[in-house]
Amino acid sequence: MRAYVLHNINDLRFEEVARPVPQAHSVLVRVEAVGICGSDIPRIFYHGAHHMPLIPGHEFAGTVVELGDKADRRFRDKRVGIFPLIPCMSCPQCLKKQYEMCKKYDYLGSRSDGGFAEYVAVPEWNLLELPEQVTFEQAAMLEPASVAMHAIRSIHVDRNDAVAICGLGTIGLLTAMHLKGMGVERVYVLGNKDAQRQMAARIGIEGACFCDTRKEDAKRWIMDKTDGAGVDVFFECIGKKEIVELGLEAAAAGGRVMLVGNPASDMALQRDVYWQILRKQLTLKGTWNSSFGHAEEDDWNLVLRAIAAGKIHPEELITHRFGLQELYKGMEIMRDKSADYVKIMAVR
Repeated sequence: MRAYVLHNINDLRFEEVARPVPQAHSVLVRVEAVGICGSDIPRIFYHGAHHMPLIPGHEFAGTVVELGDKADRRFRDKRVGIFPLIPCMSCPQCLKKQYEMCKKYDYLGSRSDGGFAEYVAVPEWNLLELPEQVTFEQAAMLEPASVAMHAIRSIHVDRNDAVAICGLGTIGLLTAMHLKGMGVERVYVLGNKDAQRQMAARIGIEGACFCDTRKEDAKRWIMDKTDGAGVDVFFECIGKKEIVELGLEAAAAGGRVMLVGNPASDMALQRDVYWQILRKQLTLKGTWNSSFGHAEEDDWNLVLRAIAAGKIHPEELITHRFGLQELYKGMEIMRDKSADYVKIMAVR
């Protein structure tokens, strides 16, 4: 089969490799759609992966074309989404079914071969069968959409809350999309590009609820929108110290700040900013990955039902589509910031 193989840092080759053979409780999935995650770019071009050579790609969906000897026969020829984290099932977190916090996890696309390929071997436990009305493109968005859902559920957003989201990449926009789908009326988003304003409008954010941080003082803008009270919930979706500080300063008394963005550097808070946590009795919380465990109320099943019911449309965030062979062009766009983009995807 053909696949992108990361041999070393900044050494990604599209080449012929052996088609994987599914183990006893695994299946072989033909990849129908795969997205590039922002985390793939530093992994491929700057820092490398845990193990190399490696086939990257963890946001993918496809069709089961082969079963391992002991895999459930019901998956034969099924259309599936894939939870990429492979838990150990034996650590304290796994025993509590908090699989996203597993201490000894494997991961398709970063620790084991993933979806930048024609075929992937996937443990059957990681499969989520797709309803007919859910497309492969939508299913390839399940992973980032579930990460956004996990952040929302972890910080307990109420429909009456005033919410601000800073960082309008895929996760920030999906967070806004979920909140609007849940009926949260006061959703304020902060961005610094015309394309972000346009995409925010496309998913239902009114122009008056978009703060262009190139022209506005973000804290003052939030305070103006909330009559000086601040927001009940602030989502930090960038991973920068100054945005964490903004969240603490713009949060209302008793407010919650959810840290979603992967850190771009070390974090150090100024003393006056740290005081905001104490004096306003803020809740500062982090989130990681998403919950999956074949339960009706886990993040993945909630998101899948929302997509199937037409409550959210994550495919609206796909800005670029390529064939697998051309997907490297998408990686270059993300690396070089040579065009405006949200989600770049390879579609079969």
